[in-house]
Amino acid sequence: MTISVERLERWVAAIFRAEGLCEEHAGTVAKVLVFANLRGMDTHGVLRVPSYVRFIRVGDLNPRPAMVVRNETAACVLLEADRAAGPVAMQKAMELATDRARQAGAGVCLVRATTHTGALGYYTHMAAERGMAAIAFSSSTANMAYHGARAAGVSTAPLALAVPGEHGPIALDMASSIVSMGKLRQAKRSGTPLEEGQALDKDGNPTLDAEAAAILLPLGGAKGSGLSLLIECMTSLIAGNPLLAEALERTALGARHRQNGTVIALDLGRFVDPQEFRRQAGRLARAIKALPPQPGMEILIPGERGARTAEQRRRAGIPVPDAVLEELRNLMEEPA
Repeated sequence: MTISVERLERWVAAIFRAEGLCEEHAGTVAKVLVFANLRGMDTHGVLRVPSYVRFIRVGDLNPRPAMVVRNETAACVLLEADRAAGPVAMQKAMELATDRARQAGAGVCLVRATTHTGALGYYTHMAAERGMAAIAFSSSTANMAYHGARAAGVSTAPLALAVPGEHGPIALDMASSIVSMGKLRQAKRSGTPLEEGQALDKDGNPTLDAEAAAILLPLGGAKGSGLSLLIECMTSLIAGNPLLAEALERTALGARHRQNGTVIALDLGRFVDPQEFRRQAGRLARAIKALPPQPGMEILIPGERGARTAEQRRRAGIPVPDAVLEELRNLMEEPA
């Protein structure tokens, strides 16, 4: 079924209001999830609604968080998220970082104790649309093998970057694994086999069976696992909320769903004329796209495919698989 952006956002927001989120926070979660669907990242879209609801019901996600800003300086801040929905905490973090960047040229916000952050590209797009360059990354518990190991040792630790461009942000949003956990879940639902070298089963053996897959493999081997390990250091350890060691040592805290995040914003106007930056970004994009392509391939700038998909889906609506649609309808019918 194809559903309009506005209708899908209303449905998702209604579900989260029924689970105890205030109207503003329910709307934020809906916007972030539907943003992912709009840009073709369906693995991070409304497919996630049932898992977010489950996090609320088991007490891992706090529907009424008391978020507190601490350790403030001219350019840095720590946001105590109090297990808030990831989209709520990360949007607040990017607002704090961009506010500080306006004042100091650069802004950094660490997010302590949140939950699944959704598509990180949403927050870097926010900054790019305000004339900023931005980076966002998040850490979670172990679900990806460390290079050379047969067991999960690090997380898929996503990373997003964006800068303003001539016709919208130039933006990259990626996981540290070959495939994201969301794509693995999608493959499990559809019964689609994995490609060689993407995952291990629970015993550490390579598998192409999505249903048997339990541990993802890092992108670029040592590069992906090293990136994930350093993201844990630059989020969880600096924020004083370690995740991976807790999980690997099998503490009670390590068994819960927990995430941390970091966002960084740079005010371009402190370094270069913003219009000139956009012109040069456009010039660079055109030069890259003018390179001779490989047979049967199109040269795309980061974020270009997502922007095309968003334009098409805004007109035609967002396709929602029957199974996901049924889950959403069931959640809407449940009593609050």
